[in-house]
Amino acid sequence: MDVNQSLTPELREQLKALINQYVKDQVVLVATLDDSDNAKAMKDFLTDVGSLSPKVTFDASAQGDSAFKPSFSIVRPGTDIKLTFAGIPLGHEFDSFVLALLWVGGHPPKVDPALVAQIEGLAGPYKFEVVYSLTCNNCPEVVQAINAMAVINPKAVSSINIDGAFFPALVKKYDIRSVPQVLLDGKLFSVGRQEMSDILAKLDSAGSAKAAKAEAARIDAEAPFDVLIVGMGPAGCSAAVYAARKGLRTALVGELFGGQVLDTGEIDNLIPIPKIQGSGLAAQLKQDVELYPVHVMANQRAAQLVPGGKPGALHAVKLESGATVKARTVIAATGARWRKLGCKGEETYLTHGVAYCPHCDGPFFKGRPVAVAGGGNSGVEAAIDLANICSHVTLLQRGPELKADQVLQDALYKLPNVKVLTNATPEEVKGDGTNMTGLDWTDRTDGSVKHLDVDALFVQIGLLPNSAWVKDAVELNKMGEIVINECGATSIPGVFGAGDVASTPYKQIIISMGSGATAALAAFDYMIRTPTP
Repeated sequence: MDVNQSLTPELREQLKALINQYVKDQVVLVATLDDSDNAKAMKDFLTDVGSLSPKVTFDASAQGDSAFKPSFSIVRPGTDIKLTFAGIPLGHEFDSFVLALLWVGGHPPKVDPALVAQIEGLAGPYKFEVVYSLTCNNCPEVVQAINAMAVINPKAVSSINIDGAFFPALVKKYDIRSVPQVLLDGKLFSVGRQEMSDILAKLDSAGSAKAAKAEAARIDAEAPFDVLIVGMGPAGCSAAVYAARKGLRTALVGELFGGQVLDTGEIDNLIPIPKIQGSGLAAQLKQDVELYPVHVMANQRAAQLVPGGKPGALHAVKLESGATVKARTVIAATGARWRKLGCKGEETYLTHGVAYCPHCDGPFFKGRPVAVAGGGNSGVEAAIDLANICSHVTLLQRGPELKADQVLQDALYKLPNVKVLTNATPEEVKGDGTNMTGLDWTDRTDGSVKHLDVDALFVQIGLLPNSAWVKDAVELNKMGEIVINECGATSIPGVFGAGDVASTPYKQIIISMGSGATAALAAFDYMIRTPTP
């Protein structure tokens, strides 16, 4: 990170407006600084923030008592509420910083009441340290979840959010190669994206089970919906908006808003938006859905589709929580997940060299050699990004040529520290028992096995559809995708498919949004033409 980085004029105006609108109680910024360049940049950042509104103050002469230098805390005077950042939370963490200011300033976190009750019941103390990267799309969700817990129950939960780039010694001490990484009382608690319910389940298994049971009972008690949309990515959110606009009683069920979008860095082909971050698009999807009377059931995963049996009959979707949701029509929009190589050592060294998100984990291999598996758009984009921070990037493509767009290939071949290996198949991830140290690969032209000395392997070989929950109900193609027609209809009347889980060609965000809208309109058309038994 550039230590001179600070708020842009646009961010200043946005932050100023949010503070003036939502901050109710006085907020004080307390810094713990040293003589480093990072500390000077932090002081400038806090001075800038403190100048935006009389509701937020920063005294540069006051010194905090944090164990991390440099760091700063956001404090509500006269209370135990305090959130700490050991780093300058810009990049993907700027939203986390804004929410921290608002929450400490008295604007309540938007958390499900059942989870709030569970948080308030925690005894603690739980001292969390969340290590993040400013380029990580998954980190803000974890940072914000634990920060919200610390605001709701400050006597039981405390939170320090640490930029790994500011504290390389900490990264080395805990051998952090993947983020977000959460430490609890100095010991590893979790690695990777997780929701607040997941965190609470680890802290309070009895409370989580009780809350989950109560939520399942509440869902079971819901009257049947007109449209039940399963999946909260671009396709699902688009379908929800279009269904609600038709006046249909609409439900949207899934794990979290955004889906795969949360694993995406910069998106620059979503017309008419020139550029947007994946996390930003996920937030926008959520906001758009919330403009309409959509019944949202988050933190839920579909387990099985039970078709109604005849046209017009109610379909049922069983959830892993034990609840069942019924609806006249169902739209499957559960997207896809990263495809794994399936080679030896891949699972062994997952998060210890093997990674699937170059934006999240790439910075931890700065100045070191890495490999990328996959010659499509994702693989080539990953290689280009990693070449800017890693000493050398080797891209392995199984076929005889790259499949990425030509504009990406042209950019890739201009980079002096990138080597492309075609007809190359990864065979085994090598390591020392703790971390990855190299990769064996097969040269498909002659069958010989060769070795690469690399510290990481970023897997970018496409996607697998999340269709297991419908596999016994609707027709799937050989790739496991839900077979749909031009209107999104499946082999079962009243059940539709949309987005990357379906046989829609060209897996793109804009196409998923269109297919979601198509499925919703088709569901509406089906209902007005099909009487209920």
